[in-house]
Amino acid sequence: MPGPLAALFLLQTNVWDLVGQGTTLTYGILAVLLIASVYSWTVIFSKLSSFGRARRSDIRFLSAFRKATGLEAAMVASEQFRPSPLVSIFEQGYREVSRQVKSRGALANRDAISRSLQLAINEQLSRFEQNLNWLATTASVSPFIGLLGTVLGIIRAFQGLGAAGSTSLGAVGPGIAEALIATAVGLFAAIPAAIFYNYFGNSLKETGARMDDFSLEFLNLIERSFGE
Repeated sequence: MPGPLAALFLLQTNVWDLVGQGTTLTYGILAVLLIASVYSWTVIFSKLSSFGRARRSDIRFLSAFRKATGLEAAMVASEQFRPSPLVSIFEQGYREVSRQVKSRGALANRDAISRSLQLAINEQLSRFEQNLNWLATTASVSPFIGLLGTVLGIIRAFQGLGAAGSTSLGAVGPGIAEALIATAVGLFAAIPAAIFYNYFGNSLKETGARMDDFSLEFLNLIERSFGE
C-alpha cells in the first residue's frame, strides 16, 4: 500500500497527465486563471506590507505628535516619520495654516483647513484602494471562467464518448476529471482573493478612521496654538 508521499506523487502525476490532454482553449482558460491568481497574490503581499508599514509608522508619528508642544514642534517631529500617511495629512494642513498666517497674520478660515485635511485623507485612501478592485474582480469572475472551462471539457468528453460508441464510466471519467481541473483552478484563484479583499476592506476602514481622528487632533492643536 503506497505511503502518503507516494500517493501525493501519483495524484500530481495524474493531474499533470490530465492537463496534458487538454485543448488549446483549455490551456488558454487555465493560463488566464493562473495569471489572475499570481497577480492577486502579488497585490495581497503588497497590500499586507503597505497597511502594516502605514500602521506602524502612524503609531510612532502619533506618539511624537501628541508630545509636541505646538505646531512648529509637531512639524519638526513629522520629518522623522515621512512614510506615514498621517504625516502627509499633517503637512497638507500645515501648509494651509502657513498660507493663512503668512497672508493675513492669523487663521481666517478654519473651514479651509478642515477641507485641506479631508482632501489629504481622500488622497491617502485612494492610494490604499489601488488594485483592490482587482481582488474583487478575481474573486467574482474566476469561478465562472473555471466553470466555462469545465463545461467545455465535459462537452468534449461526451463528444469523445459518442464517437467511441462506449457508455462506460471508464471511458468518460478522465475527460470529466480533466474538465473539473478548470473549476478547481478557478476556485484556487477566487477564494484567497475574496478573503483578502474583505480583510483589506476592514483595514481600509480602520485606516480611514485613524486619519479622521488625527484630523480632529490637528484641529485641536491649531486651537491651542492660535486660540480663537
